Amino acid sequence: MYINFDLGGKMVTERKISSIMFSVLSPETIRKMSAAKIIIPDTYDDDGYPIDGGLVDLRLGVVDPGLRCKTCGGRVQECPGHFGHIELVRPVVHVLFAKEIHKALSKTCPKCHRYVGETKAKVCPHCGEKLPEIKFVKPTTFLMNGDVLLPTDIRDWLSQIPDDDLKQMGFHPDYAHPKWMILSALPVPPVNMRPSITLESGERSEDDLTHKLVDIIRINQKLAANISAGAPQLIIEDLWELLQYHVTTYFDNETSNIPPARHRSGRALKTITQRLKGKEGRFRYNLSGKRVNFSARTVISPDSNIEMNMVGVPQAIAEEMTVPITVTAWNKSYCQKLIKSMEYPKAKYIIRDDGRKIKIIDDEEMKKEQAENLKVGWTIERQVIDGDIVLFNRQPSLHRISMMAHYVKVLPGKTFRVNPISVAPYNADFDGDEMNLHLLQTEESKAEAKYIMGHELQILSPRYGHAIIRPQEDHISGLYLLTRDGTYFDKKEASEILYKLGITELPKPDYKNLYSGKLLFSQLLPKDINIKEKSKMGDSVVIKNGKLI
Repeated sequence: MYINFDLGGKMVTERKISSIMFSVLSPETIRKMSAAKIIIPDTYDDDGYPIDGGLVDLRLGVVDPGLRCKTCGGRVQECPGHFGHIELVRPVVHVLFAKEIHKALSKTCPKCHRYVGETKAKVCPHCGEKLPEIKFVKPTTFLMNGDVLLPTDIRDWLSQIPDDDLKQMGFHPDYAHPKWMILSALPVPPVNMRPSITLESGERSEDDLTHKLVDIIRINQKLAANISAGAPQLIIEDLWELLQYHVTTYFDNETSNIPPARHRSGRALKTITQRLKGKEGRFRYNLSGKRVNFSARTVISPDSNIEMNMVGVPQAIAEEMTVPITVTAWNKSYCQKLIKSMEYPKAKYIIRDDGRKIKIIDDEEMKKEQAENLKVGWTIERQVIDGDIVLFNRQPSLHRISMMAHYVKVLPGKTFRVNPISVAPYNADFDGDEMNLHLLQTEESKAEAKYIMGHELQILSPRYGHAIIRPQEDHISGLYLLTRDGTYFDKKEASEILYKLGITELPKPDYKNLYSGKLLFSQLLPKDINIKEKSKMGDSVVIKNGKLI
């Protein structure tokens, strides 16, 4: 979809993505996108320079300062890295597509290679050939009527399936042909995806992927040498199987039915699948949930004496974390006072307008000097104080109200204090749950948090529109006990109850200086409210002119 619009006399075309297609790389594509054919199972020469045709060939990019990439001419910071490729002497099965290969083989005829449909037919509906039993043995073995199918046989079979039949099976002949799932060219990732590190001893230590690629090239060369020397078929098949093993463990080193590839130390290698999956993988560790600055995490405990939009923050956390304040003509004296302060709350850093960060040392004379040198336009970083706005979050964050804005109340102790009425949106309880606090660093983020994410703005659930923050358990029991017949308080007790609600005038007592619970509850109601309702228990709830009868 194209949208043309005028931008200050310049026509701009904006494109909207309508769909994304994921494809399988064909051997031709792998060779075309490759910057170098890798043929040497080695990395650096004796002088520490990358070997041409080796696994850190300069055409694949650079990781060493001072060198330039031979493909794009860029240095370490500029070069994005380029793929190379290894030509496999004999094709091998791509372990991650083994199920798709089995699907294609078991749904087509071995003679005419036509699609036989989803039915359990015994003969091909096109040529009448008896259909064999195709068995898949994990990870990469395929048997036809008990005989092993070689990767070359599988590739020839898959190559002959007509395009229309492939589409019926869910394959796209131009973008994801099943024959490409049998590898004959293996892509070699850029050097910056598998950099080598230099140990304290001065020795280089290679990445796990590089180790694996070394094994693949060595076996590949050995297989080529044996084929050209006319070695017996048994030896060739053994080496071919070994090549299959190394390519399989290169893609996934936790494949069932085969032992994992290991380091000399005995540690299992982390190959492509292991880099991506699980808690420590790319998605969960580096992309979805990165570690961040200006955040704290501890156990939560209940505190019904703080407001529902507050969070009680331990003193130790408040002293450690900082909030930036830009120095202006109006707040300069306040900022200077924070710099001079020897006790909490105080400033911990000064950031000059050139970006230089200065730590404030706990020395009265130095603090005085730093305060006097403070300029308008600089920034100070001060400790967290009451009233700072923060984001509060409990994992797993399943809906938008798993993260809301609260105001800080610094309290003694080691836990975050939360009003029990606040925990329903977080689905939290107090049996050891931990929560995260994120300290906002810019004025825009504070404004967004206050007016979009404020706890008091999230009373209605976005899921079904009912109140999610509402009186529960203790509140219901308390109000029932307060308003039932026969509940009376003396003047002192009634004063304390009303004072907690911010009411500073006592109503007329009901009976001999005693105040009923109903009367105290009525002080919260508007004077013009009249209600007559039946409760779930069958009792009548009557409110007359703002008074609970």
